[in-house]
Amino acid sequence: MSTKNLQIATVGGGCFWCTEAVFQEVKGVEQVISGYAGGNVPGKPTYREICSGLTGHAEVVQVTFDANVISYEAILIIFMTTHDPTTLNRQGADRGTQYRSVIFYHNDTQKEVANRVINELKPYYEQPIITELTAAPTFYEAEQEHQDFYENNPDYGYCSFVIEPKLSKLRKLHSALLK
Repeated sequence: MSTKNLQIATVGGGCFWCTEAVFQEVKGVEQVISGYAGGNVPGKPTYREICSGLTGHAEVVQVTFDANVISYEAILIIFMTTHDPTTLNRQGADRGTQYRSVIFYHNDTQKEVANRVINELKPYYEQPIITELTAAPTFYEAEQEHQDFYENNPDYGYCSFVIEPKLSKLRKLHSALLK
């Protein structure tokens, strides 16, 4: 009988539908929840409020993973290589502070690992990495219709044109880490 070593990673790399779909394919990932974090208004925000750009929250996913199967470092490498960490407040056509690239660390070890991963990946990008690295604030779970979005809506246009290419890139770069 093996004991699980469950840990949490909280990251935002544009639309949470994309990031959620990526991590749902990774070995050792137990759960992925889409949500919001990093804002400057009190109380639980709504998707509409987030989309206004006025709350300061980012669309993020909270990834619960078994560190006996996949490391936090591997989680971050997957994250950093399946979105563009060099663009400020946008991913593709999605624009606004809610789409910023961000890693919310939960402890000093995660902060150290995140700094190391960012520094190790810098040479692979032509532009500077601008991913925000911040202590994890309160995480607010997004509305139910945003959970498992790709899985529940594979024929939705956004899924075909944005999520499918991300998943193809994931499968090409990280096939050994996938379920």
